[in-house]
Amino acid sequence: MKKAFILILIGTLFSCTGVKRISIVEGHFKKGNEPYYFIGANYWYGPIIASEKSGNRTRLIKELDLMDSLGIDNLRILVGAEGGKEDFQVKPALQYEQGKYNEDLLDGLDFLLNEMRKRKMYAVLYLNNNWIWSGGMSTYLNWNGYGNVPNPFLEKYTWEEYMNYTEQFHTCQPCLDSFYKHIAFILGRKNNYNGEKYSSDKTIMSWQVANEPRIFSESDKVPFKSFLDKTVRVLDSLAPKILISTGAEGKASYLQNIDTYKVLHANPKIDYLTAHMWPKNWGWYKVSDETKSLNESISNARSYIKEHIDVAKELNKPIVISEFGFPRNSESLKLKSNTGYRDEFYESVFQQLLESAQSDGFMGGVNFWGFAGYAKQSNNPEKWREGDDFTADPPQEPQGLNSVYAGDKTTLQLIEKYNSNLN
Repeated sequence: MKKAFILILIGTLFSCTGVKRISIVEGHFKKGNEPYYFIGANYWYGPIIASEKSGNRTRLIKELDLMDSLGIDNLRILVGAEGGKEDFQVKPALQYEQGKYNEDLLDGLDFLLNEMRKRKMYAVLYLNNNWIWSGGMSTYLNWNGYGNVPNPFLEKYTWEEYMNYTEQFHTCQPCLDSFYKHIAFILGRKNNYNGEKYSSDKTIMSWQVANEPRIFSESDKVPFKSFLDKTVRVLDSLAPKILISTGAEGKASYLQNIDTYKVLHANPKIDYLTAHMWPKNWGWYKVSDETKSLNESISNARSYIKEHIDVAKELNKPIVISEFGFPRNSESLKLKSNTGYRDEFYESVFQQLLESAQSDGFMGGVNFWGFAGYAKQSNNPEKWREGDDFTADPPQEPQGLNSVYAGDKTTLQLIEKYNSNLN
């Protein structure tokens, strides 16, 4: 017992060395006393491959080392998933039944955070999901008597049916009570590898309420605000030293209403703003005319970012573009396919971040979607199947479409170049 305590103490001292808390001063991110700007990655599956029994820690270490070498020090990570019993859903799930957790995956989250601390990386942890691919809100509804989830990836259900179903989460008191128990459980956890409490761990830059929490209808505005404000209060009460963000797409989360976005993010307990961009999903990019639609995507993205930076300035809070993705050329899924169009889109976003860092500084960072590292591609990459390596693409999507692999040298060179310019 004494030996175990000594090992934890040594691990804590080692992993804390040089780790500075991320804070916000006068609307700008600070790492200690220095400005903090970053090009980070979405790495939602990190805790799964970090788990000892069901993961691949050799792959994890290689990927963390590669990202570290590129200056990537900010990873957006899923703390989930829930259920894991629907088709096209993340498996294994962290909370496989309401209030019951996979201990191997909890240990994987501990291991991942400890390895990140060694490399002075920061985690943004989102605690729920608006979308079915990781369970999220619809699974809480299923657990609490709202019937089967109308899974939109099955032909018999539509997206409208799924959204009408999921909207009920915002007023489902048993669902909310269960979610807040989940928050308390995670924030109250102590890391097995260094003894650090999650609620005070400097490696955790921010909690996010959820991945892309949305207002689905006009009648949902008041219930959604109540849900958001209560969740933020819970997070702040349990971990007051750690930043809070929503995980929102921007105005796309709020019926395309930028004023609603501003009102919701004016909450003083929400420390910074988020926005996402998906040129393919939003109809900006079309594979039938890649050159023209690439230029339109770049133009639309710059306008979308600027519109949200303007809100950040009004609220005197920084903003992070915490998701954006772009397909490989011709929407190819082949590992060695051309990434030229994606690189152009990425560089435009990176350049806008650099311009902000050199002027007003309100755009604090970006997290591209996403890092697939050394994942091996299956023979049938159109959808993820159990036994396949995890890539950045969710299970229902073509695997590799928006993923950045270790072999995507031109993309990685861009990331390294701009991270060097930012710091």
